[in-house]
Amino acid sequence: MRVTITRSREMPDPVLLARYRRAPELGPRILFFSGGSALRRLCGRLIEYTHNSIHLITPFDSGGSSAALRDAFGIIAVGDIRNRIMALADLSVTGNPAVYRLFSSRLPADADEEELLRQLDDMIKGKDLLVREIPHPLRKIIRNHLRFFWEAMPEGLDLRGASLGNLVLVGGMLNNRQHPDPVIFLFSKLVEARGVVRPVVNRDLTLFAEEEGGALLIGQHNFARSGEGEAAPIKRICLSRNREWLDPVDVEIRNKVRSLILQAELICYPMGSFYSSLLACLLPRGVGRAVMDNDCPKVYIPNTGRDPEQRGMTVGDSVRALLSFLKRDLGNHQPDRAFLDFVILDRRPDSYSMPLDPDELRGMGLEVLVGDLVTEESRPHLDEGRLLEMLLSLT
Repeated sequence: MRVTITRSREMPDPVLLARYRRAPELGPRILFFSGGSALRRLCGRLIEYTHNSIHLITPFDSGGSSAALRDAFGIIAVGDIRNRIMALADLSVTGNPAVYRLFSSRLPADADEEELLRQLDDMIKGKDLLVREIPHPLRKIIRNHLRFFWEAMPEGLDLRGASLGNLVLVGGMLNNRQHPDPVIFLFSKLVEARGVVRPVVNRDLTLFAEEEGGALLIGQHNFARSGEGEAAPIKRICLSRNREWLDPVDVEIRNKVRSLILQAELICYPMGSFYSSLLACLLPRGVGRAVMDNDCPKVYIPNTGRDPEQRGMTVGDSVRALLSFLKRDLGNHQPDRAFLDFVILDRRPDSYSMPLDPDELRGMGLEVLVGDLVTEESRPHLDEGRLLEMLLSLT
């Protein structure tokens, strides 16, 4: 039997926060749709209150070393997944500091190919200090994954500055017929990650954007084009099978991802790159329906400062775009409150580079929660501690 209980709550709620801090292993299941590094510092504080957060990550990163690994092996991007797992890692004495150090390290960016291959070979053989410090049997697992990477690595792959954590993840995926879930689970256990991290889909796809005027941007890394005089506002985004030309594909979330969304006690659409991080996570079919089917509170946190992907937009435009993505498979007849309840804002309008009208948001049926969230130390970003207090108080 399910019942709906409505009650008022102080914001922030000091009693609830103290309870979560005392027993984070019993903390709430807050779900974040995101990718990239915008939540890294927040996650470091989040694990003080809950070990049960859920993070659905975009696997479409097309820049830097992630692009090189995707091109070499035809896999999803692993960099943002690794970043989020590391942000949730237990850095206390109960964690695995030696594993964390290895996964946070990179191969030298200025070494030649011969030196890079020699260092990677030393790691596989257990001779490198970073690997030697890791206790058994964890060391054997990591060496085994690196060996799978080594054996499958195409000739000429540029390893300069490559993340060792990424190489371990890729090696594990190659050892599991490119299935990421078992490897992500193991990687999370190795660093004692206090939360669940999953890609929103397991498909190797490319993110495209179409600007007003018709220009196509190929790959997530091109969405934040510099020079606002040249870049038009983004009109739509879609996923493509091909990395070089638009070949649209309709992909659906797996049942396990739907289950994670349905388990959430709070759904958060957080700050970060608006199209390539947040809305890209909502593209797969089934996300909006799962969100609608979960009657937990849902909250949007607009970007403070400037997000180059939101050129020409107001905060109200951002809310409308968010709702349109969530409703895209369901029709506009669905009520907005099935997908979004709250918008969290800093008290000072000048914290936002986009035009902001709180009354417009209230007129859309949303509850606007206002607080002193941008501090002198955090500016132009939200203070992660103050933001977390508001989020946790909604659970």
